[in-house]
Formats: sequence, structure tokens, C-alpha cells
Amino acid sequence: MPTERQVSERAVVFLIGAVQFVNILDFVMVLPLGPDFGKGLGIASSHIGTVGGAYTAAASVAGLAGGYFLDRFDRRKALAVCMLGLVLATAAGGLAVGLSSLLLARVAAGLFGGPATSLSLSVIADVIPVERRGRALGAVMGSFSVASVVGVPMALKLAEHGGWRLPFFVVAALGALVVLGALFFLPPVRGHLKEGGGPARTAGVLELLSRSEVRLSYVMTAVVMMASFVLIPNISAYLQQNLGYPRDLLWLPYFIGGIMSFITLRVAGPLVDKLGAFKVVVGGAVLLLGTTYVGFVDYPHWMPIPLLFVLMMTSMGLRNVAYNTLTSRVPDSSVRARFMSLQSAVQHMAAALGAFLSSRLLTDLPDGRLGGMEHVAWVSMGMTVLLPVVLWSVERQVLEREQARGLGVSPGPGLPGPLATGSDPHG
Repeated sequence: MPTERQVSERAVVFLIGAVQFVNILDFVMVLPLGPDFGKGLGIASSHIGTVGGAYTAAASVAGLAGGYFLDRFDRRKALAVCMLGLVLATAAGGLAVGLSSLLLARVAAGLFGGPATSLSLSVIADVIPVERRGRALGAVMGSFSVASVVGVPMALKLAEHGGWRLPFFVVAALGALVVLGALFFLPPVRGHLKEGGGPARTAGVLELLSRSEVRLSYVMTAVVMMASFVLIPNISAYLQQNLGYPRDLLWLPYFIGGIMSFITLRVAGPLVDKLGAFKVVVGGAVLLLGTTYVGFVDYPHWMPIPLLFVLMMTSMGLRNVAYNTLTSRVPDSSVRARFMSLQSAVQHMAAALGAFLSSRLLTDLPDGRLGGMEHVAWVSMGMTVLLPVVLWSVERQVLEREQARGLGVSPGPGLPGPLATGSDPHG
């Protein structure tokens, strides 16, 4: 990767982790705050999933569009533009006066946040060689844990003392600082461009989708996201309205679960590098099945809520690192942003479908509880069962392609292989 200045792998991972922290926090804080802004804006609890779905649906559209042009630009500059748009949209969310204006703000956030995610992962995959990529992705994905440990509890506390609008403004301010940091300290990422500055020869979208490992990778992404987001948007309301968990302690399970997630992600990356994605994802899926059943189908009232979050964050951490590491091996550098933009589109559309489906399955009962959570849980569990099967197929095909490349058989542009010639894995 030609650069104007030398930056270590560790520095790049830290900067991308900071970008992802703001990006993820902007998304994950909205759902726990649902009951708060629901009361403030008169939004029913069963419709909170629609607010989350608006973001993910918009991010999906942006991912589809980005697949046609993101590989034409220096990834650093494109990432800065996306993050600036996200900052403005987040601030607009704090100014919402009703459901319509809040949905509009979240749509705008999704239009910029979705491409920011795919660009962030593209930078990591361009800079970090495959033998260390699992560890690097685990570190970057640790931003989710930090958002849970620090960000979500902070947002809940800010909303408790300053109203539900305050967290939106604070996250927007943090995002502005991160944009400046990325512009000044992140190196240019142009290894995917030809010498004249334009895009190198890449596979087109239809050509990319014609490959079975690409299609299976997108199916795997859809399974993961639907399993998660049919459930996640409703957890905060479920805890408070069905299990009677106090609002002033809501930060605690997110804090404890986030700490466990951070530990899990740090361990999961090296495990994937050593054992392979399939073995790690099977362990995560089995744990997640048990946790979902116990937490949302037949909850034992002796179980502390923070323990439920510990189990959930651990299982999701194992699953997510395994599948993200595997998908990073499907394309090569020249089409990585295009591949990941389309993956982001699939990812966010599946999340939107999951969130919208949950709003159809749930009802607001007369006593204030959410009805239908057990149905939502069973849908999530069904998706979780499918994941190891699809992931095994993807991993097998990726290994076959890599072996073909190692034997000197050219699999064509966009297929798995080493980083593009001219890239510097050490930044």
C-alpha cells in the first residue's frame, strides 16, 4: 500500500477502532434508549424496532450504491466523508420532534454509517496480512465491546440526567473528533488503485455475484444479522416491561456484558487464526442457542440479568469474529470495498428485515408487557442453527480457491489470495 507516511499496523487498528466505536455507538445506543425517546415522542414500545430498522434499511441501500464507486477512491478520504455525514445525521436525531423526523434522521445516519463500516473493514483487510487478520479484526471489533462497556451505559446515564436528546449530541461531538483524527493520522489507502490513480481492473457486481463463495458469504451474513436483529431492538423494553428490571440499573448489564464481550473478542481472534472459523462458530452458536432459550423463552427468575448479558455477549463475540474473519478472505484488495459494500447492504437489509419482523410479531399488552417475545426468540434460534452449515460451505470453497492460487492456478479477479502487489502489510 503506497503511503505518504509510515504508520504501524497497531496505529491503523487503533484509528479504525475509534472510527468503528463512534459508528457502532451511534447505532447500538438508540435501541436501549427506545423506551426513553418512546415516552418523549409518543412512540409505542412495539414500534421501537422500526426505528432501528430505518437505519439498517438505509445502510443497505447505501451499501448497494457504494458497491459501484467506493473502490475508485482513497479509502481514507471516503471514510472521512462518510463519518462527517454520520455526525450531522446523529445530531439531527437529537433534534427530532416526532416519529417521522426521528426516522428521517436515522435514515440519514444509515446512508453514511453503512459505507463507513465497509470502508473501515476494507482498510484493515488491505493493510493487515491474512495470517494476522483475525487478531486485527478481533481488536477492531472490540470497539463494539467498548461501546457496550462505556458508550451504552454513558448514553443511558446522560439520558437519565439530561434527557434522551443529550446522548445524540454527545456522540455527534465525539464523531467530529474522530473525523479529524482519521484525516490527520490515518495513512492514505490507495493500494487497490492503479498507478494513474483510477481503479484497477476489478470484477463487476454481476461478475462478483456469479461466484458461489460470494453468494454463500452474503447468505451467511444475512443469517447472522437476522438472528441478531429480530431480537436485539426489543431487549431494553423486554427487560423493563416483562422482567421488571429497574431503569436506573439498565446500564449495569450492558457494562458487564460489554466487558465480557471485550475479553471474548480478544480471545476469539487468535482462536480463529489457530482453529479455523467453523470450529469457533459452532461453539458460539451452541452457547447462543442455550442463552436465547433461557433468556427469552423460559427465563428462570433466579438468574441475574447481567449473567444473561455475559452469556449473550460471549456467544455473539465468538460468532461474529469467526464469520467476519472468513468473509475478509473471500475477495482480494482490488474489489474489497465493492465486496464489503455489497456485504454491508446485505447485512443491513437483513437487520432491517429482522427488526421489522419483530415489530410484526410483538404486541403491546394491556398490562404494559411486550407480547410475543418467545416467538421472536424462536425465529432467532432457527437462524442460529443455519449458520454453521452455511459457514462450513463458505470456508471449504475459500480454502479450495486459496489452494488453487498457491498452486499457480489463477482464479480470476476478486477471488481469495494474498494482498495486492504493491501493498505494504505494515502500513
